[in-house]
Amino acid sequence: MQSKICGKVWKYGDNINTDIISPAKYMELDYETIGKHAMEGIDPSFSVKISKGDILVAGYNFGSGSSRETAQIALKGAGVGAVIAKSFSRIFFRNSINTGLPVIEFDATDKIEEGDQLEIDLYSGKINNLTKNEVYEISKLPMELLEILSKGGLKNYLKEKYRK
Repeated sequence: MQSKICGKVWKYGDNINTDIISPAKYMELDYETIGKHAMEGIDPSFSVKISKGDILVAGYNFGSGSSRETAQIALKGAGVGAVIAKSFSRIFFRNSINTGLPVIEFDATDKIEEGDQLEIDLYSGKINNLTKNEVYEISKLPMELLEILSKGGLKNYLKEKYRK
């Protein structure tokens, strides 16, 4: 994970569940194909219009539903650089860290509009809205979680930590 995540905002509402993020009928396919169907349940053109590193912004209860990691795999496969939401399902949040997908809780997502260009610095706890020339303070993730994200997920983190 790079120190700063920069990208264009794609914005959605509340209660975006894992079936919307990653439809079950694609679950057994390879990661690249799953990524082509990310967010298909709410925005069929999502994977075509997103650019690598873009940022998904949503409301409350993002990622509720299944505990499978295919939702995170779909978002990463589509090129999502980070997800910012007012709140996340607990399992979705942890699975995101485990798969190396940065997730940020920010209760003022209403300040961010679709199309805004953001620069997120997880280490300083700031989101810079380059479009509006505004800076938002966010809660910093614990250093342990930032280390896992920096390695691309828990599997890579553990491989490096316990390499003999």
